[in-house]
Amino acid sequence: MEHIQTEEQFNEIINSEEPVIVKFYADWCPDCKRMNMFIDGILEEFNNYKWYEVNSDEIKGIAEKYEVMGIPGILIFQNGEKKAHQHSAYTKTPDSVTEFLHQQLG
Repeated sequence: MEHIQTEEQFNEIINSEEPVIVKFYADWCPDCKRMNMFIDGILEEFNNYKWYEVNSDEIKGIAEKYEVMGIPGILIFQNGEKKAHQHSAYTKTPDSVTEFLHQQLG
């Protein structure tokens, strides 16, 4: 999973013609640490997509712009638009994240 460090880089990535998956997180977030324990299996299953992560504390305003009110959050972007968003309350288990990705990406 590639770490996005600037808003410019973020904007370039989400303008992809193919769907891209972006995980929003923060270093202080316990649920984010829990997700890190199971995300590798999901990355493997969905390895035909590009994965990125954004520390919402590093790039100010980006979480608000895309209505990320809780973290971790999984967002799918394509052609510069947010196509899907799994909010923090639903990202607590590998099954819930996998189910969301299957629903959104097929």
